[in-house]
Amino acid sequence: MRILITGAAGFLGSNLAGFLLARGDKVIALDDLSTGRKDNIKEHLTNEDFTFVEADVCEPYHFEVDQIYNLACPASPPHYQRDPIKTTMTCVMGTKNALDLARKTNATVLQASTSEVYGDPECHPQNESYRGNVNPIGPRSCYDEGKRVAESLCFDYQRYHGVKIKVARIFNTYGPKMRADDGRVISNMIVAASNAKPLTVYGDGSQTRSFCYVDDLVGGLAAVMNETGTSGPYNVGNPDERTVLEVAEIIKQRLDPTLAIANLDLPEDDPRQRCPDITRLTSETGWKPTTDFAVGLAATIAYFAQQAVH
Repeated sequence: MRILITGAAGFLGSNLAGFLLARGDKVIALDDLSTGRKDNIKEHLTNEDFTFVEADVCEPYHFEVDQIYNLACPASPPHYQRDPIKTTMTCVMGTKNALDLARKTNATVLQASTSEVYGDPECHPQNESYRGNVNPIGPRSCYDEGKRVAESLCFDYQRYHGVKIKVARIFNTYGPKMRADDGRVISNMIVAASNAKPLTVYGDGSQTRSFCYVDDLVGGLAAVMNETGTSGPYNVGNPDERTVLEVAEIIKQRLDPTLAIANLDLPEDDPRQRCPDITRLTSETGWKPTTDFAVGLAATIAYFAQQAVH
């Protein structure tokens, strides 16, 4: 198939590009490189089945494609809060442009939504029927509400224009090609430990996250696109729930047991719990994550060591 990935030079997009190319698809990779890095896709640039286009998804574009994975959007708080208006517009106009292209070409759009649509959840674990507890005017709302509007657009384009859509709600993901400065839990801690600095934990570290290794996540996105019987939404993540403090202790023991753990104030609207119920996707497609946390963490640590992050 001929497949467009928006945000293709980012963490998830670049890993997805490698997965699709290995499967034999032709990939058009679109990215404005605002948070993505060309380094992430350098091994594909000489592949005749891979085309890179530097462009902003907020501007209309046209390619003849069969499928669109709409991943373009800053996904870590420091990046999406740096220009919150642009983040909102990327969610809204970027999704609209992907849907307009799908309408013209009869392609299927997979919208990369997020667990953040659930906000600070009042149910646990989170399943797709939960409508969320989101602050619409807080510092995270550009991303949280932007993604909620993007989902709304997808279903309205389906209802009113017959566009074929899939919606995947992505939970915390980690692995190679993460940015060292993306502000996410695992990358922050690995980089700090690699530089003999204290590991930062917000609050007392009792908040939970469920970390999915990127290879598993990419396989989940492909399952949503190709194997599901409905438009979704589908949770894609790993229900292996851990406290942030537990993760800090694991990374500390792996890299330097002498390091301190520094506690900082909990950011506003930071979710206290995050764990996906993946029953819907697993029952329809058989997909489930298989990478043990220790294995995925070792691969992620090795990646950052190769990058010589300082």
